[in-house]
Amino acid sequence: MEFKYLYVIFIFTLISCNQKNQTHTKASNENSTKDTIAQSPLETRKANTHYKPAFKGQTRAVESTTQTAYKTELITDALKSPWGMAVLPDGRLLISENEGYMQIIDLQDTKISEPITGLPQVDNQGQGGLLGICLDPNFSSNRMLYWVYTEKIAKGNHTTVAKGNLADDEKSIENIQVIYRASPTYDGVLHYGGRILFDKEGYLLVSTGERSDKETRHYAQDLNSSLGKILRITTNGQPAPGNPFENQEEALAEIYSYGHRNPQGLDLHPITGELWSNEFGPRGGDELNLIKPGKNYGWPIITYGLEYSGEAIGNPPLQQKEGMEQPVYYWDPVLSASGMTFYKGKRVPEWENNLFLAGLSGSHISRIVIENNKVVGEERFLEEEGERFRDIIQAKEGALYMVTDSGKLYKMDKE
Repeated sequence: MEFKYLYVIFIFTLISCNQKNQTHTKASNENSTKDTIAQSPLETRKANTHYKPAFKGQTRAVESTTQTAYKTELITDALKSPWGMAVLPDGRLLISENEGYMQIIDLQDTKISEPITGLPQVDNQGQGGLLGICLDPNFSSNRMLYWVYTEKIAKGNHTTVAKGNLADDEKSIENIQVIYRASPTYDGVLHYGGRILFDKEGYLLVSTGERSDKETRHYAQDLNSSLGKILRITTNGQPAPGNPFENQEEALAEIYSYGHRNPQGLDLHPITGELWSNEFGPRGGDELNLIKPGKNYGWPIITYGLEYSGEAIGNPPLQQKEGMEQPVYYWDPVLSASGMTFYKGKRVPEWENNLFLAGLSGSHISRIVIENNKVVGEERFLEEEGERFRDIIQAKEGALYMVTDSGKLYKMDKE
C-alpha cells in the first residue's frame, strides 16, 4: 500500500510539472510550426464607430496562434523612458531615452552603460524628447548614427534630425550636425512622428506628425509643409534623388508620402523591400499602411476614427475618397502602435516575415500575419504585463526585444 501511495504521488508530480511547462512556453503544440487560425476575430470589444471597412479583412482580423514553443522574459526594469533602439554590430542594443540621452545595454549580462552625453538639449514636454535612432550602414567604420528629437526654439519647436559619431570610448556623441528641421515651427507638445531608418539605396526615411491640433492638421495635406509626412532625405538632409515631387513646383522635394497623422512605426519588408508604416488614429482608426511614393494617405480628410470627444471628423465624415489611399488594416478600438519590425528568419518558423508592433494604449505586442499585402491574422503577446510598449526590434541572435514607457526591456524568442 505504501508503494502504491508513493507511485500516485510521483505520477501527480509529473503531470503537474508538464502542465507548468506548457503554460511557460505559451504553445499548445510544441511539434507544430504552423499557425492555428481561428474563424472568429481576435478583437471582441465594441468599436468606437459604425463605419464600414472598404474591403474584407481591413479590420478585426481572425485570431492567429503561434504553435512553436516560445518564451517571454523580463531582461531589466532599470531603463527610464526608452523610445527607440538600434542593434550595434557586436549585438548590444543602443537605446534612446526620451529625456535626452542614449545608453547601451549588453544583452549577455544585462549591464547598462552610463548615459552617453553630448547630445543637443531636447524639448521633452508632452510627446516630445529624444525619439527614434538608427545606425549608418557603415557604422563599423565611421561610427555615425542618426536620431530624431524635438528641438525648442523661441516661437515653438520642431521635429529635428541630427547625426553624430559615437566616440570610441562610447561615453559621448561627437561632431554633431543638425541636418533637417520639419516645418513650420509650432508651439505644441503633440504628434512629432519621430521614427527613422535607412532605405535600400542608403537614404534616410523619417516620419513626422502633423502636431495634432485642429489648426495644424491641414499641414498633412500641404505639400509646402513637412508636417504629417514621410520624408526621404540624404545623410546631409537634402531631398533624396528620385523622390516623387523633386521636379514639382509648390512642393517640398523631400516629401515621400503625405496625409499622415502621427506615424511612429516604419520598416521595410524583408522580401519585397517595400516601406510599411503605422500611425495613430484619433478615437479609433489606427492605421497600417503600405507606403507608395507620392501617395496621399488621407488625414484629416478621410479617417476611420472620431475626435476624442466622440464627434465625427469632417462634415460629412469620410472614410474613402478618390485619390487617397486606404489603410491595409485599421484598429478600432486602437492599438496605439509605436515602433514596429518585420520578423526575419525561421527561428520561430511561423513568424517569418510577420510584422510585430509595439502597442501603447493597447498594452500588448501585436503580431500581424500578411499575405499578398493583406492582413489574414493577428495575435497578441504580453497583455498580462499591462505595459505601454514603445519599440520593438529583432536583435542579432534573432530574438525580439521590446521596451516600455516604464523602463522595462523584454525578450521574446523560441523556447
